[in-house]
Amino acid sequence: MARRLARRAVLRGATVLGLGAALPAIVLARPAAAAGADLGFEELRKGLDERHHVAGGYRASPLLRWGDPVVAGAPPFDPFNQSAAAQELQFGYNCDYTAFLPLPRGSAASDRGLLAVNHETTNAGLIFPKAALRRDGLTRAQVGIELAAHGLSIVEIRRDGSGAWQPVLGGPLNRRITMGTEFRIAGPAAGHERLRTGADPSGRRVIGTLNNCAGGVTPWGTVLSAEENFDDYFSGHASASPEAENHRRIGIRGEPQYPDWGQHFARFDVAREPNEPNRFGWIVEIDPYDPRSVPVKRTALGRFKHEGAATILNKDGRVVVYSGDDERFEYVYRFVSAGRFDPAAPAANAELLDSGVLSVARFEEDGRLVWLPLVFGEGPLTPANGFKNQADVLIEARHAADLLGATPMDRPEDIEPNPATGTVFASFTGNSKRKPAQVDAANPRPKNEFGHILELVPPGGRGAEADHAAEVFRWEVFLLAGDPAKDHHAFYPSAVGADGWLVNPDNLVADPQGRLWIASDGAGSSGFADGLWATAVEGPARGRPRHFFRVPVGAELTGPSFTPDGSTLFASVQHPGQGSGFDTPSTRWPDFDAGMPPRPSVVAITREDGGPIA
Repeated sequence: MARRLARRAVLRGATVLGLGAALPAIVLARPAAAAGADLGFEELRKGLDERHHVAGGYRASPLLRWGDPVVAGAPPFDPFNQSAAAQELQFGYNCDYTAFLPLPRGSAASDRGLLAVNHETTNAGLIFPKAALRRDGLTRAQVGIELAAHGLSIVEIRRDGSGAWQPVLGGPLNRRITMGTEFRIAGPAAGHERLRTGADPSGRRVIGTLNNCAGGVTPWGTVLSAEENFDDYFSGHASASPEAENHRRIGIRGEPQYPDWGQHFARFDVAREPNEPNRFGWIVEIDPYDPRSVPVKRTALGRFKHEGAATILNKDGRVVVYSGDDERFEYVYRFVSAGRFDPAAPAANAELLDSGVLSVARFEEDGRLVWLPLVFGEGPLTPANGFKNQADVLIEARHAADLLGATPMDRPEDIEPNPATGTVFASFTGNSKRKPAQVDAANPRPKNEFGHILELVPPGGRGAEADHAAEVFRWEVFLLAGDPAKDHHAFYPSAVGADGWLVNPDNLVADPQGRLWIASDGAGSSGFADGLWATAVEGPARGRPRHFFRVPVGAELTGPSFTPDGSTLFASVQHPGQGSGFDTPSTRWPDFDAGMPPRPSVVAITREDGGPIA
């Protein structure tokens, strides 16, 4: 770490030293701009209690709660009388990624739009009363409710006369996408024999999407949703199947987090359907403006535990998608489309994500980031190593990345490009299993309990001039999370206050000015609630987080996103009350009604005077 920081200081003070041939031609010392602007809010104190809290001068109002009616005809939420049929029409559980899509399509409206929200997981102990839970597991009907609570919600929202946001319940574009929704499979793996099952001998259609974590929005206005820990849903063993090693590498070992799914539905038992897991772990694309459209799983972007799918339009018109594989010692990926975005040809853009090159990152000691293409027939990706075609490479992207020598990271989370600066920020939540002998330049701490953030710098220049398709980037440590006053080996580029230091960075988003907003996942182990921090990325306040919002006990803050004008920040409060139960929860947020359990919800955060956030 000392060598990396010394190198950083030298590079910022010199333009030569013989390093030009090794590093991309970029400006190393960038002037402060909007991305270095003052944050303009009084920092929130850390704490831990049953309520949410936001910085002074702001309002944080629950907008959409688990069980709220979404689709026309949805019944009112009754936690004591749930059904899969009702949940199919209601807002799902454990909301995660959010994306605001202006209405009408193609506009920059910030007072009316669609909110697309992922529903990542379910917590049976908080969904069902204790009296309804059996010792031998969930009933088929209860699993059906869980199936319906996964997926996505698309809901029209608008500001009312007072400036407050309201959902348009039953709006014509509102939609629930669940484990009962049909998806089309597209790209190089579509129709491949390893994606065929008894229910789908074509290998081209699959029912449902699950464990949808973070995501992104394409330049043509569709939503990308990332299937993450899909292995948690598959039980059984397929030791005699050709897929046995593939299952092991992705984490399917017969001890799922959701064992009842395979008991009641054969497709989740790999002993009966060994190919079913190959139909999950993809990036899915959804057109939120067309409720009749069939969602698509885009196999060209690879199969692994996607944390997100953040997009940016490269200067040559190609579309670039960044994604992390959220597990210890896994990798950072980038997809570059073969075709170019054409705003005048929406039909052609619809297939841009089916053809291109998926690459994996290798972080070099000297500060270079080399992108290694996952292309069948190149290097070790040949029949000698078990790959018969490009579909095999994409289905087993982890195995392909292993062979290419990618850098194993400390749980890659969000990988978010910043349009204002042209750089990319990558968060790593932590890796308590990294041993001293496994430390490297990009993962500089053994037993990394607090996580860190790297900045990835493409060549070519600032903002829209950056070349996100380049083979070689530069990388730097942005911050090493933890308490700088303790023996955490924390690092912040600027002095950080007692409420500003953070742990376990997870979701990231750049606001319209280019400042970075950081959500945490795991702060409870340090004695304070998870929440949201913001920091400048340039200038004297670069890397100095300031605490803005905190969630109630047991919860995690996920999916922050902004309206185009920056006047509203949406975020999800996921699993409030986790660690307790339906009957005696540690919080009854957000209703605080004795007849209601805690409810995962999206909050809308606005400034009291109506101005832009921060």
